[in-house]
Amino acid sequence: MASIFCSLPPSHSLLPSRSKAIAGQSGSRSIKSENADHLHSKIRVCSDEGCAPKRRDLLLRIFISSFALPVIASNAVAETDVQGNFRAYEDETNKFRILVPQGWLVGAADTKSIYSVTAFFPEEASDSNVSIAITGLGPDFTSLKSFGSVDAFAESLVSGLDRSWTRPPGLAAKLIDCKAANGLYYVEYTMQSPGEKLRHLYSAIGAATNGWYNRLYTVTGQFVEDESDKYGSEIQKAVSSFRLT
Repeated sequence: MASIFCSLPPSHSLLPSRSKAIAGQSGSRSIKSENADHLHSKIRVCSDEGCAPKRRDLLLRIFISSFALPVIASNAVAETDVQGNFRAYEDETNKFRILVPQGWLVGAADTKSIYSVTAFFPEEASDSNVSIAITGLGPDFTSLKSFGSVDAFAESLVSGLDRSWTRPPGLAAKLIDCKAANGLYYVEYTMQSPGEKLRHLYSAIGAATNGWYNRLYTVTGQFVEDESDKYGSEIQKAVSSFRLT
């Protein structure tokens, strides 16, 4: 079996040059992770020349990498459709479209391990955000079915994140719901590190090709428990609206 990851050309700009972005003020913010350093130390992805690659390792690496990245807010001019309290963001280069709350900032993460990360977050200080990570896949990963059924996918993802069984207990991850629709896998789950707030997450996962490379799209919306009333429904709608174009 070939390596899960394939090489992709680096992105040369903070935001795709042809994307339609939400206007916002310049600045930077970090998307927080739950115990990311510890989880990174547990992950290894390799080719058939070393050890057999594991699909769960791929998922964990993508999810963890997209959580703890500094994002640079863009002040690009908005040129999007408005739908109620949401605005449509369309990336014509990476071929996706998503609805995001009006007034949220948009930025790109500074990373070398992922081809593209776009993040959306409130202008005010908050732990709530929505991120879209695009990662290259090997030629044998041609669709979401390469990862198994949505139930197996969700169980593998969440069980791989969970460290509540260790002594002392680590991060606790719990699967809430999952489904397949619109050519995507949707996973709802929670994560909580000892002594920290409960974090609720909605994810949508899709696979596509640009003609040269297979790509995995991972959309993750997250909010802490005490921001549920303020951002919970908005984040759920944003993630649910994601479509590959």
